[in-house]
Amino acid sequence: MHNRDWISLDHLHGMIVMDHLDRMTDSTGLIQHAIYGVPRRGSGYTTDDNARALRLCTRLWCQHPEDRMLSRVAVYLSFLEHARSTAGAFHNFLDYQRQWLDATGAGDCQGQAVRALAEVLASRLPDDYRMLARELIDAVTPTLADLRSLRAQAYVILAWGQLWASGVKDIDPLEGIALFAARRLAECYHRSVRPNWQWFESRMTYANAVLPHALFAAAQRWPNEGFLEVAETSFHFLDGATTVANVFCPIGNDGWYSHGGDRALYDQQPVEAATMADAALAAFDVLGDGKWLTTFHRAYGWFHRENTLGESLVDVQGGACCDGLQPSGVNRNQGAESTLAYLWTEARNFEVAAAPDEKSKPASASA
Repeated sequence: MHNRDWISLDHLHGMIVMDHLDRMTDSTGLIQHAIYGVPRRGSGYTTDDNARALRLCTRLWCQHPEDRMLSRVAVYLSFLEHARSTAGAFHNFLDYQRQWLDATGAGDCQGQAVRALAEVLASRLPDDYRMLARELIDAVTPTLADLRSLRAQAYVILAWGQLWASGVKDIDPLEGIALFAARRLAECYHRSVRPNWQWFESRMTYANAVLPHALFAAAQRWPNEGFLEVAETSFHFLDGATTVANVFCPIGNDGWYSHGGDRALYDQQPVEAATMADAALAAFDVLGDGKWLTTFHRAYGWFHRENTLGESLVDVQGGACCDGLQPSGVNRNQGAESTLAYLWTEARNFEVAAAPDEKSKPASASA
């Protein structure tokens, strides 16, 4: 291990290799895109990616506190602090000359940021890190009620859910926004559902699994709102729509999947596997049905050749992930979003492997 910076997750038999993430990170933050495995500086930085990196590194630090990981947390948290606009919301796009390219970021950016900050606030990080996270959450909260993107609202629900489950106090304003968002998700579902289409919108696009995932979280706090039924039914539908020949096959971004139409097989993106894996573990935690562990393992396996092309997307030795599957093969660029999707799912897999045997084994095919 002389030349590799790695994180051993205590009693877990494995490691999270951070080489490529470090290669993509400078003193400003995480660079957005790569040409193969080389950072593409001209792509600049996004709050989206830095928020995802903050969430990952906070989770890893909590599992194995050490100085190098804390330094990573500081870089990504500092980026979010710098991204705060005078209006309270966050900018998203920063060019390589450190000039913001937008007045404020789109809704998904706000949701990703508050979700990462919730990870910090709910953690055992030093007090000054958590105090800054609370300050940033308090500053952005008034703008969250105006979010229109369903995925942005789902991220807010998940952020609040983590704070609530961790016992963080004084989050009433965020809780009110989360309840409103959960009701809107359920309303969208009931408006769009058809006998052969149990979904929130008339088409499936990106990061689909965060929608049922958010309602699994909401159902734990508000069991009488009907959120659990919507979460379970919609996630079951998504699971069926993204399973082809018993491998995970996310909705492709070259046309998506509209009600009544054909689903796009390509291009398949790593973020879909990561969000699916996360939602599957949430479904298992809430419902206790082992079939959702099978779903988790399918999504995890997608990175490791268990996909429609039988190709690996990851460089295990370097901790990098390619940008997706195309009809012609693997997109060999290793951007920030893709690498973070892989590293996060790898960390979740280690957590599953460390659980008691009956919780870590996938369900049988007949389950």
